[in-house]
Amino acid sequence: MIWGKRWFQFTIIMLLAFIWGSSFILMKIGIKSFTSNQAAALRILMASLVLLPIALKQIKKLQRSDIKSLLIAGFIGSFFPAFLFMKSETRIDSALAGMLNSLTPVFTLIIGVLFHRTVFKWFQFVGLALGLAGALGLILAHDGLHIGKINGYALYIVLATCFYAISINQIKSKLPHLTGVQVTSFSFLFIWPVALVYLLTTDFSPVAAIPGWPVHLLALAALGIVGTAMAMLMMNSLLRNTSAIGASSVTYIIPVFAIMWGLLDGESITMLHLICMCFILAGVYLINWKKRKTV
Repeated sequence: MIWGKRWFQFTIIMLLAFIWGSSFILMKIGIKSFTSNQAAALRILMASLVLLPIALKQIKKLQRSDIKSLLIAGFIGSFFPAFLFMKSETRIDSALAGMLNSLTPVFTLIIGVLFHRTVFKWFQFVGLALGLAGALGLILAHDGLHIGKINGYALYIVLATCFYAISINQIKSKLPHLTGVQVTSFSFLFIWPVALVYLLTTDFSPVAAIPGWPVHLLALAALGIVGTAMAMLMMNSLLRNTSAIGASSVTYIIPVFAIMWGLLDGESITMLHLICMCFILAGVYLINWKKRKTV
């Protein structure tokens, strides 16, 4: 089976890193015509349309006892983060968004320790400290580190990564009997009606007045269909055929592509940004080190 071959797994990991690393620049393109909330709702709706046939095909496996956890996975893990990321990119660069996104494993451990009795070692505590220090540096980084000059829009991404962490822990503890594909498709089954209702209440007339809106809509379509729905399906297939550690290496590569797209788009990336990102990635490495030793 081709999914069991290492060269193919490596190819999928690089493809996922490229897709997710490119998602931040696609957000930036999408909000050139649409409001941040419209763009987020369109992303959710387009991803849901792709996942809907999968959810309906496996609907018999949906249990009433799973609904609460699936609602958390859908709204906390996908819906609200989509709006938070879009809102943040109205004021911060896509490369910075990609760097801060690497905080997800850091908050996953924090939420696990606080609410799910996750046991951690001293080097993971060091990893937490490094990750949070790097995040604080990115939030304070303007022309230098100046306390009091907090980039408030960067905090939207920090909150989104906290939401991701809550969702991940919920799925791990409450939905182990469902496959990743089922969790993803079922959770989107609950959130797409909300996205659709919201879109129907918004005014699209200003969008039609912008000449490049079809291109911007295409960027959001790519973000929803490829960057959300298809990427999640690939990730879940990868997890079935390799270790969680192998799949988690995506975390380290995503910021590289985000930075590359940022540079191509003329964004300003300083040495301070790169140092702070290295702090975060070093922290993520230490957090996952325990798993590496037990594989």
